Amino acid sequence: MAFTFVTGNAHKLKELQEIMDRTVTSIELDLPEIQGDPEQVAYAKCKAAQLYVKGPVLVEDSSLCFNALGGLPGVYIRWFLAKVGLYGLVSLLMPYSDKSAYGQCIYALSDVSGTVHLFTGRQNGQIVNPRGPTHFGWDAIFQPDGYSETYAEMSKETKNKTSDRAIALLKLTRHLENTSNYYEQRLIASQHQ
Repeated sequence: MAFTFVTGNAHKLKELQEIMDRTVTSIELDLPEIQGDPEQVAYAKCKAAQLYVKGPVLVEDSSLCFNALGGLPGVYIRWFLAKVGLYGLVSLLMPYSDKSAYGQCIYALSDVSGTVHLFTGRQNGQIVNPRGPTHFGWDAIFQPDGYSETYAEMSKETKNKTSDRAIALLKLTRHLENTSNYYEQRLIASQHQ
């Protein structure tokens, strides 16, 4: 199934294409972001994108959740990052011994019928002082559990296999394969009747 990925972030588009190993059409839209839990935010963004895109549409919403702060900044990471930067984010945890966090990525896909499907990837880790290139979101301060490198320090191949985004995209890819197989089987069955 072909879809249009709604994003203005070239890094997100590139990672999606590398992980899924396919070329994807994308457009940039300024979508409203409601307040709510991550699933509600992703769902609402997808429904808003449907108003502009004729046909299947995909949106992504990422969260960085600090356990010591009850999950904040969560879906608001984009604004926290813009206001306080990487060092400011790290300093939010200075009063706490718990530096654990999780990165979460949710893809919302509307299919040809307009039904929205959610695909969630989550990676647990620790918040550390910035290490590695700092040009892509919060990658430089998130060190996933079981690794000695931050997302920013990892090779592209390692990150594209282990990140929260990669986990969500694997679920999306499986869904697309199953959907494609389902429609192919229906087509073959209808031709033999």
